[in-house]
Amino acid sequence: MNLDKLFHLKEHNTDVKTEVIAGITTFMTMAYILAVNPSILEASGMDRGAVFTATAVASFLATCLMALLSNYPFVLAPGMGLNAYFAYTVVLGMGYSWQQALAAVFVEGLIFIVLSLTNVREALFNAIPMNLKHAVSAGIGLFIAFIGMQNAKIVVNDDATLVSLFSFKNSVAQGTFTSEGITVLLALIGVIITAIFMVKNIKGGILWGILITWILGMICQFAGIYVPNPEAGFYSLLPDFSNGLSIPSMAPTFMQVDFSGLFSMDFLMIMFAFLFVDMFDTLGTLIGVASKANMLDAEGKLPKIRGALMADAVGTSAGALCGTSTVTTFVESASGVAEGGRTGLTGIVAAILFGLSLFLSPIFLAIPSFATAPALIIVGFLMITSITKINLDDYSEAIPSFIAIIAMPFMYSISEGIAMGVISYVVINLVTGKTKEKKISALMYVLAVLFVLKYVLL
Repeated sequence: MNLDKLFHLKEHNTDVKTEVIAGITTFMTMAYILAVNPSILEASGMDRGAVFTATAVASFLATCLMALLSNYPFVLAPGMGLNAYFAYTVVLGMGYSWQQALAAVFVEGLIFIVLSLTNVREALFNAIPMNLKHAVSAGIGLFIAFIGMQNAKIVVNDDATLVSLFSFKNSVAQGTFTSEGITVLLALIGVIITAIFMVKNIKGGILWGILITWILGMICQFAGIYVPNPEAGFYSLLPDFSNGLSIPSMAPTFMQVDFSGLFSMDFLMIMFAFLFVDMFDTLGTLIGVASKANMLDAEGKLPKIRGALMADAVGTSAGALCGTSTVTTFVESASGVAEGGRTGLTGIVAAILFGLSLFLSPIFLAIPSFATAPALIIVGFLMITSITKINLDDYSEAIPSFIAIIAMPFMYSISEGIAMGVISYVVINLVTGKTKEKKISALMYVLAVLFVLKYVLL
């Protein structure tokens, strides 16, 4: 197979080695979804093993579709946040069965397919002004750096200030340093190691940062410096092959959609919530990562966006049939782009690894969050550099951009950042009489009204 002919590698100034490293890096930064998604959806009554298999299969299918339909280096998997909404709000909070929740996700995917075919999602992408697109990229940078710091427990909950720095002093006093404290320290060391690789321009620096941090953790476990404490969420860093390499059956969740509540008002509201968050999380990720990879054209448009959106939509419906929550384009795709990934070959490599993870689940489930956290923090830095492309001299552009940037980490949502950015952009330019000068599209006004209605009604 001629990979250059299939993925146009030379045309995108890349090569097979770069794409493979990028694909491995992206997979490593998001492999946590294979462990986290089953544990979250299990709370709704779903079979953990079946959800693990459904997560890997849905990620494989959707990512292959993305590569083949768009030739972009974006990787898809069941989205964080959306899975928590599925389990804790829809099932445990509102009392729906997980089968009915899967039906809502399936229908949402079908609506997405229609919207992708009719150019609605593409028009939404193109309606957002260029400065806001750069702001989305920068905001995602802060957001994923924050996620990285949370995953590694560098940043912890605090009643007085909401968040605060992890306390090594308290960790030693409470006797938790050998489980929690050492992992925080390893994550901080991992950030320095990854940064040194980046400064030295070492190929695959982000991937090496993950692997070396993980290896340091295993050395600490062998030396007794790190002591696993499963009850507190600190597991062995060594792959556990005691149960062999069997693939958990997907039968308990496969094709288990229940449409009995389809025409109730609650069901429609749930479906709309899935639809809204997925749509704008995906658009935000595409804008942010594509902007960072210089994939946008002179008008700020993404040339093959229809294929990318279609892959996302089909992946969502296919994922629901397999037995998992909404599949979406992962912001961690930025880590592969940072390694030089520019084509669908990056995605194919990541997809293959999702496929292999079915057989090698002990290895991938052993990758600790403190080892992937440095990658997310460094990628956050790379993405926030988009702020330099924003016209900071024009306050009518700069202030809405700033609002979009800070909303993402503080509200813990890409879609909320876009909503705040769009509303403030339209209102500020409307009140100051700059709408004609800016040539704000009618769709931006519609979006602003819809976002306001969302906050009023949902």
